[in-house]
Amino acid sequence: MRKIWLGAFSLVALYGCSSNDLSNVSLFSALPDGVTLVEEVNAQPGKAMIPYSKYQLDNGLTVILSPDDSDPLVHVDVTYHVGSAREEIGKSGFAHFFEHMMFQGSEHVGDQEHFKLITEAGGSLNGTTNRDRTNYFETVPSNQLEKMLWLESDRMGFLLDAVSQRKFEIQRDTVKNERAQNYDNRPYGLMWEKMSEAMYPEGHPYSWQTIGYVEDLDRVNVNDLKAFFLRWYGPNNAVLTIGGDIDVEQTLEWVSKYFGSIPAGPKVEKAPKQPATLNEDRYITLEDRIQQPMVLVGWPTTYRGDDTQASFNALANVLGGGANGLLYQKLVKTQKAVDAGVFHDCAELACNFYVYAMAPSGEQGKLKPLYQEMMQVLNDFEKQGVQQERLDQITGMSEANAVFALQSVKGKVSQLASNQTFYGHPDRLQTQLEQIKAVTPESVMQVYKDFINGHHKVTLSVVPQGKTDFAVAPATFTTPPRTLPEYVETSEEDLQYRIAEDDFDRSVMPQVAQAVKAEMPPLYRRYFDNGAELLGAVSSETPTVQISIRLPAGERYVAKGKEGLANMTAMLMQEGTLKSSVEQLQGELDKLGSTVSIDAGNYTTSISISSLDKYLPETLAIVEEILFEPAFKQQDFDRIQKQMLEGVVYQHQKPSWLASQATRSVLFAGSIYQRSNDGTEKSISGLTLADVKSFYKKHYTPQGAQIVVVGDVSTRQIKSELAFIENWKGKEAPLLRPQVVTPLKDQKIYLVDKPGAPQSIVRFVRQGLPFDATGETYLTQLANFNLAGNFNSRINLNLREDKGYTYGASGYLAANREVGAIVFSAQVRADSTIASIKEIEKELQQYSQSGMTDDEMKFLRLAVGQQDALKYETPSQKSMLLSSILSYSLDEDYLKQRNDIVETVSKSTLDELAQKWFTPEDYQIIVVGDAKSLKPQLESLQIPVEELEIIR
Repeated sequence: MRKIWLGAFSLVALYGCSSNDLSNVSLFSALPDGVTLVEEVNAQPGKAMIPYSKYQLDNGLTVILSPDDSDPLVHVDVTYHVGSAREEIGKSGFAHFFEHMMFQGSEHVGDQEHFKLITEAGGSLNGTTNRDRTNYFETVPSNQLEKMLWLESDRMGFLLDAVSQRKFEIQRDTVKNERAQNYDNRPYGLMWEKMSEAMYPEGHPYSWQTIGYVEDLDRVNVNDLKAFFLRWYGPNNAVLTIGGDIDVEQTLEWVSKYFGSIPAGPKVEKAPKQPATLNEDRYITLEDRIQQPMVLVGWPTTYRGDDTQASFNALANVLGGGANGLLYQKLVKTQKAVDAGVFHDCAELACNFYVYAMAPSGEQGKLKPLYQEMMQVLNDFEKQGVQQERLDQITGMSEANAVFALQSVKGKVSQLASNQTFYGHPDRLQTQLEQIKAVTPESVMQVYKDFINGHHKVTLSVVPQGKTDFAVAPATFTTPPRTLPEYVETSEEDLQYRIAEDDFDRSVMPQVAQAVKAEMPPLYRRYFDNGAELLGAVSSETPTVQISIRLPAGERYVAKGKEGLANMTAMLMQEGTLKSSVEQLQGELDKLGSTVSIDAGNYTTSISISSLDKYLPETLAIVEEILFEPAFKQQDFDRIQKQMLEGVVYQHQKPSWLASQATRSVLFAGSIYQRSNDGTEKSISGLTLADVKSFYKKHYTPQGAQIVVVGDVSTRQIKSELAFIENWKGKEAPLLRPQVVTPLKDQKIYLVDKPGAPQSIVRFVRQGLPFDATGETYLTQLANFNLAGNFNSRINLNLREDKGYTYGASGYLAANREVGAIVFSAQVRADSTIASIKEIEKELQQYSQSGMTDDEMKFLRLAVGQQDALKYETPSQKSMLLSSILSYSLDEDYLKQRNDIVETVSKSTLDELAQKWFTPEDYQIIVVGDAKSLKPQLESLQIPVEELEIIR
């Protein structure tokens, strides 16, 4: 189920007073002209909160600043209070469409320069659109802040003159490709569209999806899009939030300079709350290219911010929250469902409460019995209610989540921006926590009775194509033909432009201050006599600790024919101990606010632990019990075996997984490296509980174990807390036997059939080198940066921005300690499959023969060389860094060594590697798509075509 999202507001009196009266103008004499201080909220010891100051410009722009000098980076977020709910009927998808246009350059920023400038600065960026808001954000080294404000202000005030008909057409194609990739060509991808059409009446702001309808995108023109911008993208409908290593006074000067002259847009009124109302039960059916039917039931509730929201979230947790959720207990654990869950989907205007369950594949997939079981769970809940102990567990997790949410500047800024947009109060952490603590068994039962029990609902059955008899009930509702108003074309004369007048030259990009340097955190090491090794770093920004215990128990150690055994063992380890049931363990962890998960990878099985520092001893006591006293019950094994078999079926429904498995099968045929960690139906079916016990005995050993600790805990304390690891006695881990991989010679096209797919996945793949941190693999990665390694790379700009074939194209090097691969991949419109192959081939040919340009080399040095400031921020990032050092026996300063390489490597060296590794004739071509229509076209390329069957 979805996690409860915490935010809360805690107001500290301005300058120590108990009033927020801002009438004393003399307090603000230091502020730039046109900037008014609204409030300041300072940190309070012992409370989870986000300090900030809030300002308003004369043009209505709200500005929130949250200084944090713990890392040399800043995060900038501009949120516009407009999403798909503000669209007109017949013009769906505009809010999201415009998100794309905002990255296409503005009056003083050239085409494709927005991505390039931020990438060049060593930063990351994106934008997102939902029903109620659109936001744009970037994280960059702190010396880049002025440039970011120049960029964001230029597209707020100077965008429309740069919006051309060609850009409009290309981005329209890109949005269509995004819809095809994420909706039409994804298993269950259309279920929310069908649910919303049935839940809301036609014309309701939530009756269509944010992505919109293709027919609406097709019938509008570029002036319609400009009109949308002029209506909603004024500074008075925006919140600018900046957090990180900032100087408040200087930042306000820049904000005033770059944003202050932008004229306000039309007045924006709050949209009225519009919860759905149903006067009947509705049953709808969606036929899809899936094998595991799913039932989704939704009830209308209230709206975001309503007093009932915390009780609804608690109800969702009680019914669907992990091992102690009633649905898990009654449906998943009894093997009646593959998966089941509950969540309260809350938006600004309306919320809905959803319960879902996925049925097994095959004849067991009929949904009516599963639906009846699901409704019986709800009836049983009404009889037994909820215990206070369960609410205490939910509260424990909520309090911990509030603290963990403060670990990154991006996370804090995002909360401040969202809460200001929807509530007018940036920090709501404490208020939200108080609301959660106020939830009672009675309040949970009240929302159940008021909105769920006996109330009208929408029931969606997602069934395999041609199997409508698997549905819960015959459909009583089918989306009627849309009633669209007559389209009136918007002309240039209809647009009312707003012109900003500046007293400086905006065409001059701000100069960047001296480059910041990220310092590698001080590390400490411990070597245990039993063969385990620990690498740690103290991080006291939040009172949290993250620990990773990596054991030599990955799928690579599994014998042929036993694929999936490492995963099976890891999953079974989490099913209780000899002393405690899984429900008891989960309840204790929830109360502490801790999480413990066990996951098997290629070489290792990782035990991942997150805890508040004050509860670390109790959390590690649970870890010790799980690690040394697993229950390994036959009934749990049987259930997990069935779940894994269904997981194999589920993966085969996903085009991306088929492409990845095809890559392994083609490049490493006949070797152990072609195996999927998921296993196959045959290998999983053949596993036994004895296999699990044997694997555990051999591979769960301290010999070769690697432990990473990052958090607010001293080295002395962590040694004491991990005494159970230090005292662990175990055998030496078995050694790996090297495998021989046969080099591939003649080029082929390997076609994987995905019948009826509206898109194809095209991949160029070849064998590469094993991982190295500073050698040829790393240098080849640098050589790929301008070919396919960033948004502005040649292949992505060609296929996405120039041709409109795809939502995105990329290339990367995948490598482990034994083998490697080079992959260029794009998910493209089915009708552009052949053209996409030709374009990728052309780009590889040109790049391998001619190398990169001098400008591309300069871009590479700047972009890659400044990324370090973003690598050490959160405990999770530090933990990943330390894990890499241990896994590959790297020097502790290997990132500095890489930066030295970036600064000194010659263009000729990288060009030579491009010639060696990127020649297109050396690549095999994989295509996942509709074989019936594609095969004749592929044969026209005069390359042998082989149909490849992926074994399930």
